[in-house]
Amino acid sequence: MTNNQDSGVTGAAKFVTSTLGNTVGGLGRTVGGVTGAATRGIGDTITGATGSAGKPIGDALANAGTGIENGTKDVAKGVENAGEWKSGGTGRRL
Repeated sequence: MTNNQDSGVTGAAKFVTSTLGNTVGGLGRTVGGVTGAATRGIGDTITGATGSAGKPIGDALANAGTGIENGTKDVAKGVENAGEWKSGGTGRRL
């Protein structure tokens, strides 16, 4: 007797959670990317407009934008992995 974990109710649950996880993960990645790019753009604008006087503030904003983008990418990947029933950081299926 074979044990197929992707059949019946379990298969349906995996389909729903995978679809939901991929959707939420994709939206999170998009929002993070837009927020990161916008924050970097504001930082670059401040640096460009104020020169060396505003460079520390502009650089800080640009770095914060990169951090936001990278953080949301990690969260989005975690949501997608959870939706695909993968465990922890290993990416192995449960």
